[in-house]
Amino acid sequence: MEIVKVVIPAAGLGTRFLPYTKTMPKEMLPIIGKPAIHFSVQEAINSGIDHVLFITNRSKELISNYFDSAPDLDSLLEDKNKLHEVKDINHIIKTAHFSYIRQSSPLGLGHAVLMAKPFIGKEYFAVALPDDIIMGKKPALAQLIRIARQEKATVIAVQEVPHDQVSSYGVIRIKKQITPNLFQVDSLIEKPSLKDAPSNLAIIGRYVLSHKIFSSLEEISGYATNELQLTDAIAHMLQQNERVFAYKIEGTRYDVGTPRGWLKATVDLAMQDPLHKEDILQVVQKHTQIYIPTNQPLQKVI
Repeated sequence: MEIVKVVIPAAGLGTRFLPYTKTMPKEMLPIIGKPAIHFSVQEAINSGIDHVLFITNRSKELISNYFDSAPDLDSLLEDKNKLHEVKDINHIIKTAHFSYIRQSSPLGLGHAVLMAKPFIGKEYFAVALPDDIIMGKKPALAQLIRIARQEKATVIAVQEVPHDQVSSYGVIRIKKQITPNLFQVDSLIEKPSLKDAPSNLAIIGRYVLSHKIFSSLEEISGYATNELQLTDAIAHMLQQNERVFAYKIEGTRYDVGTPRGWLKATVDLAMQDPLHKEDILQVVQKHTQIYIPTNQPLQKVI
């Protein structure tokens, strides 16, 4: 089974980051010198994928500019012996093929994936949501691709979340546990209440999908209200006796779709970078110092 294509939906309005996103795509938020969307594309390439389809809108031209060659810049940097500063992005540009489809209105993740049908054909394919950055020894998509090949079925990424947070996620009901990290899915419940949640395994932004997802998306689109949801289409596949598996991803996930999550990712990844670690530590220590109202020396609270 060859899985060489990834769909990256990037047509959201990014209202949580206004006014920044009035002119700048939220996917281009910087995280240690790279835009957030860089991490999703790099993960896909590290997973053996070389065809990337972005679902964008008319205000996201900066994404296509970023993943395009810039000979004048390269020449300038080469003259200044600084070509290493664009080494990572140039490697991505040379390795992958990029395509773009515009989503005219924000009609949901399912609608964005359905727009990829002509690009995918009859293949299995990956979906990576750029709001989720997942760092680990093995790329998250590579973990899912291995399971998809093993089971010859759709695989969704899940993560254990605290029980009081299940209402913020789609959650799986387990049909059968196969290994400590692998589950056959019985059903999906979108944002259940705590008492109705069948597990605390929440769906996160990585998928490997059978092309049969398109038939399900088309069938449910006739009665979908407002937005077409990908989880509804996966649930429909289950109802059609298609097997769906969930894999508990190994790695650290950062939700950069919110200002709080973006800030956590920025600080945490900076702390792992030798170039920035000491600077971050100084700032953190500065803001965690307190004075004891005696003649005692300054105390540090970390």
